[in-house]
Amino acid sequence: MSVDKDLVSVQQARDLVEAAHRAQVELARFDQARIDRICEAMARAALRESARLGAMAVEETGMGIADDKREKNRFASEDVWNYFRNVRTVGIVSESKDVVEIASPRGVVCGIIPSTNPTSTAIFKCLISIKSRNAIVLSPHPSAARCINESVKVVRDAAIKEGLPKDAIGCMTTATIEGTESLMKHKQTAVILATGGIGLVRAAYSSGKPAFGVGPGNVPVFVERTADVAKAVQDILTGKCFDNGTICASEQAVICDAPIEREVREQFKAQGGHFLSASEADQLAKVVATPQRSLNPAIVGKAVEVIAKLAGLSVPPGTRCLMADVGGVGREYPLSMEKLSPILAFYVEDGLERGAARCFEVLSYGGMGHTAGIHTRSREAAVSYGNEMPASRVTVNTPTTHGAIGFSTALPPSMTLGCGSWGGNVTSDNVSPLHLMDIKRVAFE
Repeated sequence: MSVDKDLVSVQQARDLVEAAHRAQVELARFDQARIDRICEAMARAALRESARLGAMAVEETGMGIADDKREKNRFASEDVWNYFRNVRTVGIVSESKDVVEIASPRGVVCGIIPSTNPTSTAIFKCLISIKSRNAIVLSPHPSAARCINESVKVVRDAAIKEGLPKDAIGCMTTATIEGTESLMKHKQTAVILATGGIGLVRAAYSSGKPAFGVGPGNVPVFVERTADVAKAVQDILTGKCFDNGTICASEQAVICDAPIEREVREQFKAQGGHFLSASEADQLAKVVATPQRSLNPAIVGKAVEVIAKLAGLSVPPGTRCLMADVGGVGREYPLSMEKLSPILAFYVEDGLERGAARCFEVLSYGGMGHTAGIHTRSREAAVSYGNEMPASRVTVNTPTTHGAIGFSTALPPSMTLGCGSWGGNVTSDNVSPLHLMDIKRVAFE
């Protein structure tokens, strides 16, 4: 007898939310010390299993690099917890003579988990939800359901041993579009954390629930004429090649200041960048983009060798990244889009003003509000560039991948990066436990 997966998924969503709601009523009464003990146990368990979960993610999705996924899992557990461990999320969180602020959990969080960063995003969303005394139910991307469910099991089992109500963390095993919509729209779902494609983020915002959606990133990086070129190139390749480019804050286009073009090209070649001829770039574009000009999912998170073979290209041994000079930005230039793989578009512009204008153009083609980068020795140039960018994060002299998520910068560590009103998002922040609390303010005359 055939089983209707949509019906199963919808029922599963309802059951999980209702159980999570009951568990959250109990969780809301926990004191700060108890919450922090539970979160500590979750973080330690995820850290302990980070390598195994990373390998599972690569095996199941075919995307990325196992050791880089291990590092993302470590970041999502250890770094995130260390940053937020002393943040008060229970009771009075701030007090002055005139105003007393009291934290209140939101209820049940709906967490949508992508296939590109499945295990790390699941760990992160569970951790920030419990830290703020919310229950959470996750909807995994179907192509990563097994590794996401295993990640949830790891943190949930550790949390239950420290006293977490068993239904406070749940994860769908059968996730369809209808089931996910049912999860988002359920009357007992309080807030949505949506990470995924633009259609899914739009569905979250149209669900009638408060939602933190994350738009796509088409990240430009400007190498300004005063930059330390060797380090800039090293940083760009580090960010671009990390986990085969699956983090949406990874560099997608290099905009090179004209006076240093030759040096920048030479450094890329020396460090593993391979510049394609015009005809080779056309061949590559045919496998990067679908006939509808959307990104071909078959290249996402794949190694250079795999992508080159798909495109019928021969590349030298040791090639880390495919690079192509691109004549413009938009539908007629498929390599100007977000590529989520070790491929970089390359542009040359003369001066900060023209370089920033080209970066603005790249962001406007599918990356509005996300992230931009600059390499420069001039703080003034960095701030001037940042002022021009429609981007929530402007990283300076660091890989955009690592800088945007708070790995190599002082930004709050996060696997959920808001894109502000530019990207149709409700926040431009790196999402944290603070976004999952309501604050009551007792105000005195």
